[in-house]
Amino acid sequence: MPDAADPGPSPLLLWALTMLTVVSGMVDAVSYLGLGHVFTANMTGNVVVLGFAAAGAPGFSMAATSTSIGAFLVGAVAAGRIAVHVTSKRHWFLSAMVAEAVLAGGTAVVSASAGTIGTGWARFTVIAMLAFAMGIRNSTVRRMAVPDVTTTVLTMTLTGLASDSTLAGGRNPRAGRRAGAFAAMLIGAFAGAALYLHLGATAPLAAVAGVVVATAVVFAASPASRRLDVTT
Repeated sequence: MPDAADPGPSPLLLWALTMLTVVSGMVDAVSYLGLGHVFTANMTGNVVVLGFAAAGAPGFSMAATSTSIGAFLVGAVAAGRIAVHVTSKRHWFLSAMVAEAVLAGGTAVVSASAGTIGTGWARFTVIAMLAFAMGIRNSTVRRMAVPDVTTTVLTMTLTGLASDSTLAGGRNPRAGRRAGAFAAMLIGAFAGAALYLHLGATAPLAAVAGVVVATAVVFAASPASRRLDVTT
């Protein structure tokens, strides 16, 4: 039974956010496997990784993790500043997706040019570009204010799925949305890891850009996307 206090987002917006959640799984798969145990979408994980690196754990880098966190914050600040002057949430959401696609595509070019993203300038360039894009994305999605679909963090989503379930005496509000977010992240992580392990970094990074572009095109072309400015 749906929560009467939560009419929910439009199906189109929910679909777009779900696709971006898939992208987050892909991004962090490439980041963690290819950039030396660093995340560029999941900053909660990065804080933990930074602690590992500070303690001297092998395989973790304070410089790489700090670069990711710093670039993410800069992206979020930039997005927040720009959003203040943009009255249309639809236009801002589309602009954020375009920026993410361009930055992800740029990382694919860097990967193809450098041959490897695991060391040197290519590593830090890809980290900074992806984390900056994710900062823009997270700032934008936060303004969309869709419960349980943050696109990058699942802790509270999974908590709600369990604590509000019938097993816990609840009524399963938004269970489908919560389970969908979990599935989307898992699918993205699997796809990103499989592409990276079998084809290298360029293929999944290009795929990330392609998925975001396709999502933006479908969203922009649908008349339902205009509801974003009517209901928010």
